Amino acid sequence: MNKEELLELLKKKGSSDSIINAFREVKREDFVPEHLIGYAYEDIALPVMEGSTLSQPSTVAFMLNLLDAKNNQKILEIGSGSGYALALLASINPNGKIYGMEILKELAVSSKNYLGDRKNVEIIMRDGSKGLEEFAPYDRILISAACPEVPRHLLPQLKEDGILVAAVNQSIFQIKKEKGETTEQEFPGFAFVPLKK
Repeated sequence: MNKEELLELLKKKGSSDSIINAFREVKREDFVPEHLIGYAYEDIALPVMEGSTLSQPSTVAFMLNLLDAKNNQKILEIGSGSGYALALLASINPNGKIYGMEILKELAVSSKNYLGDRKNVEIIMRDGSKGLEEFAPYDRILISAACPEVPRHLLPQLKEDGILVAAVNQSIFQIKKEKGETTEQEFPGFAFVPLKK
């Protein structure tokens, strides 16, 4: 599959224009190991390093659709890995601020190298399981590695009208915060690498 075919697939699956444009702009081959570049636009997860993977594009697009990120927002991604989703978010939200948390040093360093020219992205190398309180609250929180349970303890770090999207075991959860209340939706049937602590 080439890039255009992948974009066509994401359109068919209902991705928004801003997400399609981000996938068009960001080169997935920059985030995969050299020997796997030929598979960069296949709709499959690819190994990166230290047991981490780059999620399949349609899963990333699905999570970004649920996240509904807009420009000028403050966004936190936990388990930012090689930085692919951060690059997509930076394309969708060029005037906002995006924080990526990654516990594995090699991944954090390599993603800093890839994203160095994107001034609105900051990568913090530390355990993200408790969020990033010093820059809270956030408009959006994305958790890209699988949590053992729904991370409701992070909701205080989410703004009113904010959205949290999290991989939990083999499901994706979307939690919306509105008028002091939260609503949750579960979308099962996915595969994720567990969140490391």
